[in-house]
Amino acid sequence: MSSPAVFTLYADSRFTSPYAMSVFVTLTEKGLPFTLQTVDLEAGANRQPAYAALSLSQRVPLLLDGDFRLAESSAISEYLEQQYPTPAVYPAEVRQRALARQVQAWLRSDLLPLRAQRSTEVVFCRPVDCPLDAAGQQAADKLFAAASQLLAHGGEHLFGDWCIADTDLALMLQRLLQNGDAVPPRLADYARRQWQRPSLQGWLQLPRN
Repeated sequence: MSSPAVFTLYADSRFTSPYAMSVFVTLTEKGLPFTLQTVDLEAGANRQPAYAALSLSQRVPLLLDGDFRLAESSAISEYLEQQYPTPAVYPAEVRQRALARQVQAWLRSDLLPLRAQRSTEVVFCRPVDCPLDAAGQQAADKLFAAASQLLAHGGEHLFGDWCIADTDLALMLQRLLQNGDAVPPRLADYARRQWQRPSLQGWLQLPRN
């Protein structure tokens, strides 16, 4: 396949969106050239006509590929995987790929108390000093049970080689780790190891207010 045009990735201006981070990692892992544009969510710039005309969801991330526009992080990563299949960010085997997408969909739709009480501000900016309430702890326990089951094979990654679902799961665990909450040692080691991946380090090094 010929070299792609430069993509444009829209992310939040504070670089705290886990979903923008996921797409940033996908683009970086694939070595695809892209420019990074920011949207000030706190000022409501995502609801202004200029951005709303680009993004169906009026959220981040948003990917521009020429005159093609696509929102929603998992849809973007799957699009990039189909367009530029190597290097891969999803498992090659059909069932493992389905399981990776299952992990992504679950992390985006469940564990709401945990996501509310340990926002990504905790991960990328500063911790909070309030303990998890009962609902938050229940969500954390559910996360630990699922992650332990997924990693019961003892490998470094979820499905053999690294995939984008590893980044997404590590981010969810980092919500607790970065705040000093208790995380089972096996899962803490996994999350810290994933955090050292160069593509993810690139996101962490972006300037934040």
